[in-house]
Amino acid sequence: MSLLSPRPSERLRKGLEQRKGPKPMVRTPRERLNRRGSLETSAGGGGPKRSWLIALILCCATLATLDQTPVLEPARTAVGEVLSPLETGAAMVARPFTGVPEWFDSRDDLRDRIAKLEAENSTLRRRVEVTDYGRSKLAEYESITRAAEDLGYSLVPARVTAYGPAQTFNRTVTIDAGSAAGVRSDMSVVTGDGLVGRVLRVTKTSATVLLIVDAASVVGGRVGGADRSGRKSGQVGMVRGSGVVASRSDAGLLSLDLIDQTAAPLKGETVITWGDGRAAPYVSGLPIGEVTDTFESVRDSSRTVRIKPYVDFGSLDVVGVVVPNGTMSDRAVVTPEGELR
Repeated sequence: MSLLSPRPSERLRKGLEQRKGPKPMVRTPRERLNRRGSLETSAGGGGPKRSWLIALILCCATLATLDQTPVLEPARTAVGEVLSPLETGAAMVARPFTGVPEWFDSRDDLRDRIAKLEAENSTLRRRVEVTDYGRSKLAEYESITRAAEDLGYSLVPARVTAYGPAQTFNRTVTIDAGSAAGVRSDMSVVTGDGLVGRVLRVTKTSATVLLIVDAASVVGGRVGGADRSGRKSGQVGMVRGSGVVASRSDAGLLSLDLIDQTAAPLKGETVITWGDGRAAPYVSGLPIGEVTDTFESVRDSSRTVRIKPYVDFGSLDVVGVVVPNGTMSDRAVVTPEGELR
């Protein structure tokens, strides 16, 4: 046997291959043209998918047809009766959890509404306070106008800007009218209720007023009405201040030392300033207060009349300075006719 000759096993394999014939061709996917004109491979097996699609369409059509017919109404009712309690219970269980976002939203909305209402309430309260304050100021200015008519003097309106001592005096106020407004020293200062005091010092834009309740204040006063015998009183004397505005039972009370010690004014009689219309520092006819009682001093046999002033010195705001007619001022002057000039 030659060494180059094929082995028996190889000869046998080749013989079997020749006996079986050529190998069958493997079927490849078919190629076809699509609508865009390009080749695409079409694998087999499209039939079953198309069948499933048709079956689903038929089922949907059948269910839609049955739903519109009363055939399934009993079944639908029975299912509803069974599932309705379950749905209600599930909704009750889930409500606390599903309502949490809405609860937070509602709470934020309520907080915003409360904040807005509080802001509106504060604004309205301020408006009411400002309105009341404005009405009060208007009433005081109107009282100054009436005082000018009643007293027959020209008045320069002014506002009290400060309380406090000035030099050796204890009871003074500062007003916002000065020499530019026609105010001079030793001019009378009044409100719509009565006498306030007199001007001490003046700057261009302000003035210091000594109140009649100051212990150093002395005002000539006349008692009106009739005495106990029925005669017209008209007794004169000197009205002095106590130096106290508050914190004592006689706070703000004035005393009248009568020249005629035998006179006994009646309780409730009015005390006014006396003198002529050009007198300084106090013009005549300005109301001071009313008599409260009379007491006698055993030591010096004198008689003193106590007077309650008409003016509330603890709440001074708008006052009027008595000025001569025709005074030049940087502000409006109230004339004796009650008009502004």
